[in-house]
Amino acid sequence: MGTLNLRAALTAALLVAASGSPFGAVQAATQAQAQNGNAALVSQVAARLAQAKGVRAQFTQTQTLSAMKQPLVSTGTLVFFRERGVIWRVDTPYKATYVIGDAGVSEVDANGKRINTKSAQGVRGVAQVSKMMRAMLGGDLSALYSQFDVDAQGTPSQWRLDLKPNQPQLAQSIKGLQMTGGEFLQTLRITLANGDVTQIDFAKSEAITDLAPGERSLLGAQ
Repeated sequence: MGTLNLRAALTAALLVAASGSPFGAVQAATQAQAQNGNAALVSQVAARLAQAKGVRAQFTQTQTLSAMKQPLVSTGTLVFFRERGVIWRVDTPYKATYVIGDAGVSEVDANGKRINTKSAQGVRGVAQVSKMMRAMLGGDLSALYSQFDVDAQGTPSQWRLDLKPNQPQLAQSIKGLQMTGGEFLQTLRITLANGDVTQIDFAKSEAITDLAPGERSLLGAQ
């Protein structure tokens, strides 16, 4: 389940109550300014990421699991297409291809046949994280804030987002997400409620406007 949890993967420090004292009024004003700046940065980051219809990248994934003494490291490539989903190809330490969409996660054999499919409901957090990532990359902040509280730091050219679930059901599976990037997403760190951590580092990211025929076929059945 740890491997599938990470596939999902693939994102407002918003409201803090202030007291009625004079200090509280100053604190509230400071927090309001921070909130406005925070929301503005998130909006700028979303707009920057949304410029790309799709992204092709290499990844290194490191899973630190409570049940394992050593981290599990895998490498491969991915194709993200906003309107369709994600193709996740693992090259090392084994060969595997997964297709991730709103419906769930499917494993694909060498002939392009789906041999194992898990629904979003059957894979912890997949539906919510998939929705959040696709919303973020599509510039839809309302969908992002409906699932997470977000704290943004940095600038549009070098930013960091810390996300904590604001829905109890999601919080049962995911403790938090952390994303860093610039023009493209550079790292995604997923901390599960049980303490397991998955970090994905992306490299050689490039924007794409269309899919290759084989990729279109894989994502067409979503």
